[in-house]
Amino acid sequence: MFNKIRKDLNKLENPEKAEILARFFKTGKGEYGEGDIFLGLVSQKIKDIARKYYQKADFKDLQKLLDSKIHEYRMTALRTLVLKYEKGSKKEKKKIFNFYLKNTKNINNWDLIDLSAPNIVGDYLLNENKAVLYKLAKPKSIWEKRISILSTFRFIKENDFKDALRISKILLNDDHDLIHKAVGWMLREIGKRDQKIEEKFLKKYYKTMPRTMLRYAIERFEENKRQKYLKGKI
Repeated sequence: MFNKIRKDLNKLENPEKAEILARFFKTGKGEYGEGDIFLGLVSQKIKDIARKYYQKADFKDLQKLLDSKIHEYRMTALRTLVLKYEKGSKKEKKKIFNFYLKNTKNINNWDLIDLSAPNIVGDYLLNENKAVLYKLAKPKSIWEKRISILSTFRFIKENDFKDALRISKILLNDDHDLIHKAVGWMLREIGKRDQKIEEKFLKKYYKTMPRTMLRYAIERFEENKRQKYLKGKI
């Protein structure tokens, strides 16, 4: 099945779009996406191929896709995993969850994480021990840290904020912009549901958290209050 998926993806290659995506996802030397290769596919085409093959593709096929340096191969694997997870039994969901965690080194760009971590890791852990998220929050890998905080989006949607806030605190002093944005985004999502809880956290840490994180977190505040946070006058 891997060869069929690869053939379908390669047929859609768009070199001009690939160049744009390579720049957008920072694939240059020393950048966060260094070495990533793009075919130039739009997201909808990848979704269509995942839907076409998700019932027949097995873990061996998906592992080959995830091991590839081609971004769209990895994205197809992750979209396929999300579909399999959604349709799977409890036992199958556990297998997919474990498979996902074994492949964090291959889930190595922010778009790959954002489409998959809440839907697989977050969903699986809704009623399970969350210890694995705290392990992921502490390594050097920015991608594992982003998986950790993005997984809490699933909990936030259930109005369960405690793990998102605890992991946000762990990541407050991280030095990577992609983590600042992710934490700020999750704080904003908490605020959309309960602004008092978000502000209780912000009032403790807003003066010391990275500026990007703060801007993301307060993006939906009314303008006067937003300016007070930005000027340190809360």
